[in-house]
Amino acid sequence: MAGLGVSTADNNRVCVIMVGLPATGKTMMAQKIVRYLSWLSIPSKCFNIGLYRRRKMANPSSKFFEKSNAEGDIQRREATQAALQEMIEWFTDPDSQGLVGVFDATNTTKIRREWLVRILKEYQIQPMFVESIVNDAEIISTNINDIQSNSPDYKDLDPTEAFEDLKQKVLNYEVIYEPLDEVSDKDLTFVKIINFNTQSIVNKICSYLQSRIVYYLLNLHVKPRSIWLSRHGESMYNLSGQLGGDADLSPGGQLYAAKLPSLVLDSVGDRPLTIWTSTLKRTQQTSRFLQYRQLQWKALDELDAGVCDGMTYAEIEEKYPEDFKARDDNKFEYRYKGGESYRDVVSRLEPIIMELERQENIMIVTHQAVLRCLYAYFMNVDMSESPWMEVPLHTLIKLDVRAYGTTVTRIKADIPAVSTYREKGSKA
Repeated sequence: MAGLGVSTADNNRVCVIMVGLPATGKTMMAQKIVRYLSWLSIPSKCFNIGLYRRRKMANPSSKFFEKSNAEGDIQRREATQAALQEMIEWFTDPDSQGLVGVFDATNTTKIRREWLVRILKEYQIQPMFVESIVNDAEIISTNINDIQSNSPDYKDLDPTEAFEDLKQKVLNYEVIYEPLDEVSDKDLTFVKIINFNTQSIVNKICSYLQSRIVYYLLNLHVKPRSIWLSRHGESMYNLSGQLGGDADLSPGGQLYAAKLPSLVLDSVGDRPLTIWTSTLKRTQQTSRFLQYRQLQWKALDELDAGVCDGMTYAEIEEKYPEDFKARDDNKFEYRYKGGESYRDVVSRLEPIIMELERQENIMIVTHQAVLRCLYAYFMNVDMSESPWMEVPLHTLIKLDVRAYGTTVTRIKADIPAVSTYREKGSKA
C-alpha cells in the first residue's frame, strides 16, 4: 500500500485483539497502535468496548463486573457484540478500506477469544492477540491513577473512591482471567508484553503488518517524559524566501541560538537531556550553545525540494506552474522533481519515532516540514492537514507525553523573525 511500499494484497486485514486485566495499559497500547499506523497512512481504527457499554449504562461500579452479576454480564455481551458488528462493517466497507482494527476489551477468557477468532476468520480477517500482563505493583498503581483521571467511568467520583473501586474491578476480572498460553494457544498469533517490555513473548507472527505492530509495541514504555521541539533559528534563506539549501543563520537566528540555552534550562530544569539535530548547518549553529550531549541525524534533514532547491515560491510558480498547483492540491503526496514529498519524510522519520518511544527526555532542533510530521504523530493530527500547520521560528515547543495523551506548551523567545508560513495558493 502507499507509504509502505507494499500492496494491500500483501497485507491481509488484521484485527488486533487486546487481552488483559484492567489497569494493564491495554487502552493506551490500543490508542498508540492506531495513532502510529494512521501516521503511516495505514487505515486503522480502535473499537473500545467501554464506549459501547456506556451508551446504555454510564459510570457503573465494580459490582457491574462481578462474575455473579447476570444483568451486567448480559450488558457486557451486548456491548461486545455491538462493537464487533461495527468493526466488521468498517472492515468490509469499501469506502473505509480498513486494514487494522483494534478490538479494545479485556477478552480474558478462552471462550471469548475462540468466539472472536471464529467470526473474524469468516470474514478473512487475521486475528492477532496483544496481551498486557502487569505484576509490578508500582506500574499497576500508576495505571490506576491514570485511568481514574482519564476514564469517563470515574469522572464524577471522588479520587479515593474511584481508586478503590477500580482495584475491586481488577479483582473481579482476576477470578475469570485465563492468560494466553504458549502451549494450548500455540497456533494463535500473539504477543505477550510483561511489565511494559521487561519481558516479551512473540508467537506465530505471519504478515508484514503484524510484524510492524509487534516492532512498535516492543519499543514502548510508559514513563512520563517530555520532548522539546524547535526549528533552527532564522536563516539567510528564510530572509530571502528561498527553499532548502544549507544556509547559515541570519543575525536574528544567531540571537535565538544565544537565548535558547536559558529557555531550555527554564523548561528542562535539572533533568538529563539529549539534543538531536539534522546534519545541516543551521540546526547545528542553533544548538551550539546548548550544554548537553548532541547527536546528528540525517533523517532529520529538511524535506528535499529537488530541482526547486534554492528557489522562491514565486520562482517555482513561474517555472513549474503545474507542479505549484499540484502541490497545493495535495501537499502531503506531492513529490518535488528529484526531491521528496511529506509522505517520504514520514517514511524516513519512522526510526526517529521508534527511538523517541524508547527514550525519555529529548530535544530536537530541526526543520519546518520535519517538525510538522513529528508534531502530527504526537498530537494525532490527520496527515493530510499536517503540511499546512504553522510552525513559527524562534519558538520552543514542549510536548509532555503521558500514557493517555500529550499536552503542548509553546515558549516564544521574543526575538523577531520572518514568517515562512505559506497559505494555499500564495507565493510567500
